[in-house]
Amino acid sequence: MTLWFLFALMTAAAIFAALWPLGRRDPSRGGSDVAVYRDQLEEIERDRAAGQIGDAEAEAARVEVSRRLLAAADAGAVEPAAAAAGRRRAAALIALIVLPLCAAGLYLSLGSPELPGQPLAARMQESRENQSIQSLVAQVEAHLERNPQDGRGWEVLAPVYLKLGRFDDAAKARRNALAYGGETVERQSDLGEALAAANNGIVTAEAKRAFERAVALDATHPKARFFLGLAAEQDGQREQAAAIWRAMLANAAADAPWVNFVRQALARVEGEGGPSAQDVAAAAQMSDQQRNEMVQGMVQRLAERLRQDGSDIEGWLRLMRAYMVLGERDKARAAASDARRALAADPDKLRMIDDAAKGLGIEG
Repeated sequence: MTLWFLFALMTAAAIFAALWPLGRRDPSRGGSDVAVYRDQLEEIERDRAAGQIGDAEAEAARVEVSRRLLAAADAGAVEPAAAAAGRRRAAALIALIVLPLCAAGLYLSLGSPELPGQPLAARMQESRENQSIQSLVAQVEAHLERNPQDGRGWEVLAPVYLKLGRFDDAAKARRNALAYGGETVERQSDLGEALAAANNGIVTAEAKRAFERAVALDATHPKARFFLGLAAEQDGQREQAAAIWRAMLANAAADAPWVNFVRQALARVEGEGGPSAQDVAAAAQMSDQQRNEMVQGMVQRLAERLRQDGSDIEGWLRLMRAYMVLGERDKARAAASDARRALAADPDKLRMIDDAAKGLGIEG
């Protein structure tokens, strides 16, 4: 509160300093103007008599000064100095008192005085960075419009698109980098990553083919192997996903930057809701009907868990895909509806559900 009081005093002082001259009496202003113009007329006459100016110049000067003299005399007659000074003081008083009060009232009702301040340097730096990135992107895009077969240009632009959240553009850039720059394990893997990002983390068939091609080029490539494990998990093949990630960890260097990420994924598939090694071994001895019943039981357990805790977006996506694999389209559509209700407060997760439903052909 003390801070706002100081701001009010500073504002009042600034307005007072600016408007103080308006409140000062100046009764002699009109008279002094008239005296000045009369002195100018006498000076013109002296200059003409001394031969310093000609008669024509003297006459023109006398006309101009006389016009100004008449205007000053008329102004003094229309508005006496005392009345004008009174009005100026009234205007100054209104500006000094009323304007700050109005401004304070408007700010308190419409503004946000409780918000913390934002340092100017930080705001300017952020603005410069955003402008710089957008400007660079625009320059590269203009270059690629003129040179669409510049594979290196597409490769430079693709990660920037990913950073900006322009996933469809990133996927297009990755395709062009691969087409015009030649095939490498990194370009195939990067293409798969961009395609998955464009589909809210779902490894589509096209993305999976890119990762499989990357692994064919280099069987140890970590990004491609991780996403193939993710694809297996999303297809309901949790043990296969776990096997891929276990193999990655078994052969990983101790300081590999992706180790913790893979460990988290492995813990997820080995946790509640996934088949154990014993389940898989037992399934091999089952008839088709028994295996189907086992799968139905797993799907039912997943559905029950989601009814108790509907915040698991990955669980909802798995449930929708599982129902489609089982040929139960109506249940998949119902699961999408249940997911929307459970995730109604999270727009990003709702968008993932909607995109997945669209991809599965169960919109609505």
